[in-house]
Amino acid sequence: MDATRALEAWRVLRIQSELVDGIERLGDIGPAVTLYGSARLGEESPYYQSAEALAERFSRVGLNVLTGGGPGIMEGANRGAFGKGACSIGLNIQLPFEESANRYQDLAINFRYFFVRKLMFVKHAVGFVVFPGGFGTLDELFEALTLVQTGKIKPFPIVLFGSDYWSGLIDWLRDRMLAEGCISPGDLDLMQVTDSVDEAFSIVHKAVAARENRRRDNLPEHM
Repeated sequence: MDATRALEAWRVLRIQSELVDGIERLGDIGPAVTLYGSARLGEESPYYQSAEALAERFSRVGLNVLTGGGPGIMEGANRGAFGKGACSIGLNIQLPFEESANRYQDLAINFRYFFVRKLMFVKHAVGFVVFPGGFGTLDELFEALTLVQTGKIKPFPIVLFGSDYWSGLIDWLRDRMLAEGCISPGDLDLMQVTDSVDEAFSIVHKAVAARENRRRDNLPEHM
């Protein structure tokens, strides 16, 4: 085996190890709400404050809170959930332009590969709440939408928090993507937009209460 093939083989083993570690460490957590958002919006941001308040609501009713573990909106969500009853979880990834993991995590897991980390975000999800963010937030949002749309994971509510921030995207999806036949009308209904912590909490909490299957894993049973 030449050096290049040997490196590829080791990469496969690292991926496998990271996947197994994530599955095992999250295996007993139960339902979790995933909160996404920018790492660049600190505690002076109203979005940070809303993420903190919302995560506390979830934690107090026993719903674990799952974030990317970094600063900004992620810190706000972990901070709100931390010590409030349920588990505050961070799926951390080292990036050159971001600070280290925030300190409000009951369970912190470190990832090297984005795609393994993103699987962990959706695997236990009973709801996504997506706050304003950048490329990474949009990547995670559209991956979740695609997985729900195609039936690769069980449906769960996807809430966009901040109507002013998200309105341009929603308009474009309707006026371009839907109008040109690239998505179906019902696909837009996969997302709900709100500016209210109470409404975001209610959307997710009602969906959780209505779930017939209380399995820990959100993947379809045939997979």
